[in-house]
Amino acid sequence: MEQALHESKVRNVLTLEEIANLAAEGGQPAETLMNVVALIAKRFRTDVCSAYLLEPDRANLVLAATVGLRKECVGSLRMAVHEGLTGLVAELVRPVAVEQVKTHPRFKYFRDAGEDAYQSFLGVPLIDRGVLQGVLVVQTIEARVFSEDEIRMLTEAATQVAPVVSEARTLDRFIAPLQERLWALARNLWWSWDHNSSSLFLDLDPARWNELNHNPVALLSELPLAKLETRAAELMLHSRVNYAYRRMLEYLEADRTWGAKHAGVLRPHPVAYFSAEFGVHESLPVYSGGLGVLAGDHIKSASDLDIPLIGVGLFYGQGYFRQRLDLNGWQREEYLKTDVNQMAMEVAIGKDRRPVVVEIETRSGRIRAKVWRLKVGRRDLLLLDSDVEGNAPEDRELTSRLYGGDLRIRIRQELLLGVGGLRALKALGVSPGVLHLNEGHSAFAVLEAIRMRMEEEGLAFDAAVPRVSREVVFTTHTPVPAGHDRFDAGLIEEHIGPLREALGLSKESLMGLGRENSSNGDELFCMTVLALRLSRRANAVSALHAEVSRAMWTGLFRDKLEDDIPIGHITNGVHVPSWLAPQMFRLYDRHLGTDWHQRSSEAKIWLGIEDVDDGELWETHLNLKSQLIEFVRRRAVEQAERRGESQEVLQRLERALSPDALTIGFARRFATYKRANLILTDMERLASMVNDPNRPVQFVFAGKAHPLDEPGKRVLQQIADLMRDPKFSDKFVFVEDYDINVGRHFVQGVDVWLNNPRRPLEASGTSGQKVVLNGGLNLSVLDGWWAEAFDGMNGFAIGTGRTHSNMSVHDTRDGEDLMRTLSEEVIPLYYTRDRDGLPRGWIKRMKRTIRKLGWRFNADRMVMDYTQKCYVPAAGGTSSEMKAGS
Repeated sequence: MEQALHESKVRNVLTLEEIANLAAEGGQPAETLMNVVALIAKRFRTDVCSAYLLEPDRANLVLAATVGLRKECVGSLRMAVHEGLTGLVAELVRPVAVEQVKTHPRFKYFRDAGEDAYQSFLGVPLIDRGVLQGVLVVQTIEARVFSEDEIRMLTEAATQVAPVVSEARTLDRFIAPLQERLWALARNLWWSWDHNSSSLFLDLDPARWNELNHNPVALLSELPLAKLETRAAELMLHSRVNYAYRRMLEYLEADRTWGAKHAGVLRPHPVAYFSAEFGVHESLPVYSGGLGVLAGDHIKSASDLDIPLIGVGLFYGQGYFRQRLDLNGWQREEYLKTDVNQMAMEVAIGKDRRPVVVEIETRSGRIRAKVWRLKVGRRDLLLLDSDVEGNAPEDRELTSRLYGGDLRIRIRQELLLGVGGLRALKALGVSPGVLHLNEGHSAFAVLEAIRMRMEEEGLAFDAAVPRVSREVVFTTHTPVPAGHDRFDAGLIEEHIGPLREALGLSKESLMGLGRENSSNGDELFCMTVLALRLSRRANAVSALHAEVSRAMWTGLFRDKLEDDIPIGHITNGVHVPSWLAPQMFRLYDRHLGTDWHQRSSEAKIWLGIEDVDDGELWETHLNLKSQLIEFVRRRAVEQAERRGESQEVLQRLERALSPDALTIGFARRFATYKRANLILTDMERLASMVNDPNRPVQFVFAGKAHPLDEPGKRVLQQIADLMRDPKFSDKFVFVEDYDINVGRHFVQGVDVWLNNPRRPLEASGTSGQKVVLNGGLNLSVLDGWWAEAFDGMNGFAIGTGRTHSNMSVHDTRDGEDLMRTLSEEVIPLYYTRDRDGLPRGWIKRMKRTIRKLGWRFNADRMVMDYTQKCYVPAAGGTSSEMKAGS
């Protein structure tokens, strides 16, 4: 019997001779490995045997051969080494045996693999010459406890197989370099602002690329290797993929950067940049509007400049809402769940080599969250997700929606963002030297930082506050009261009570930190006040906004004159590569020098625009305008079909808008103060204007109203109703579901960008800055950034900057000024043509706006300002600074 058992064990171990025979049969390492896994599955009597290859970046595994899983997943099923049980084997570099996989905390279901039925798991590392090469896995349908002998025998088999895997990895024979490199590009959001890289994914399958909202991970997940290779051969993509991949590596590895020269002090202790939303790209729907897009542009420019910075936000599983208009033009909202497996995210792994999970105690229980990590060029973005085991059902839904729910949900989200975000950084071994709070939502992070400092240095609260505050930068973004969250004492105590006790504060002392008048027991706790009290450096986002903010918060600084209130300004800018049309990028390459985009914050770089031939610039613009019109028509038809509109309506929308007409765009949140309906103040005059056969005008609109903003929805409905009015139907088009993609088309293709908020309620406004880069002209109230940008010849102004205490008078006057400026300045200049058909005066303004404003209202300039005026001083990195005597 013992002899029989011994012979059974021997048969279960692969020998070098058997490997050689299998290699002779297969010829290629890939075929040899397929033969090997088939033999192992047979000898171990398992339903599955798979080999996973460690990719060259040593951060991911890819299925290289399998018996039992779906064959089409070979070469396409990928996982990070920190994902799933297979990843756990690679991470620990030792065998892992599990009887019931779904009960294991590291279990992860890979939908496309066909592994639903398999319960048990045994994985062993493939090691050749002391170096990990991959993982060998067996699985069974029935629950099975693998014995020590079985584990030993599979380990021995892996030892024999490892040289084959090593050879294949060296020769790139399991995964085609094309596929490997496309996946490497897809996993870093750098592709989203590199036109060459994004065009690769577009060309692979244009229709599907658009249907998938330009998500390369989702696209590649659908493409089998054979189809990918065929498509690449047809389009001759191999050299383009290699070029894009090399450029990404050069970008990531560059060491002679602006940040290396000017922000070295931040390397060991980077900036932690907190924001409730990040608008990096439309395929990552964790943003709603301007605040998030600004945060996305900030982290992208921090990457380009190489500023040590980590973004911290929340992962909203349903994002912001999808917008649909019904037959009455009324906004309807729907929420769709984001498939995390289709995102370029990986689980963040802490110092203890385990997935990071943060916990926060409240009076009503504990809130837990996992942490996702995304690569945004050179920088990391961390997103906290409360959908984890151990949370109460309501807390699993806590991060499901952005700006949804009541005040209790809002304070719990902000607690998770601030306190949870800082704890996540600590778990990752990151000790930030600067905390940058992008709006007040994350202000609880400062309280947690004070608690940590008290614990680390044995300090009392009052002694720890100034040490932390000097490292805090706070940016306020709105003068609108609704933009500043306020909570009552009950909500504060329920959620901050345990942290308050750790800080050694009484209830009233804590409430006082969030009140303008700390002794006023009736005043609510304001997150902006907390941030202003606990930050050494605070800034608004335009010069005018700084004036408004200082006036707004005089109650907090009662001992100071208004001009002395410590709120400065750093005017917002936009990330040039993200918003510039590829055609304009190529035009700039030809005339500004091929490295212009790396120096786009320098004024002298833009001087070359004056040398561009007028005809070349105008033709480029007309091409972009035609693309916009085609996009708007297509979306309008899709919307109408979804609503069940008549064939007559569909045919009309297919022909809506004219490429010859002056095209004015408006796209932003439909908050009432932004006055999207200001253009409607004189309907007869407007009808005459849009129907002028010699000088027609047309409008494209987009934007969302907050789900609870009924007045904003009524304004939106007014605009949508014009599409049914015979006088306006083919001259006004509203595009539903405004997002980064819609915004990109608008800012790249319009002739004029309309912006008419009720001054001074627009803090900055960055959409008009994106238009500048693409040669469009702004028609705007002198508010936000335009108040400091307009010079009389680089666009058009609505009014003179004066306001009125009576809102009705204010709006009426601005409406009249808008119509007057359109009829007397904008329209005549656009339609004044020379004998070549060129609007020379218009083109002159296009060039002037690009030359004068392209470098100023640029996210690189903005992030440089933050670095030199805030981050480096906050981190103690300045070589000289003198304080004036009193």
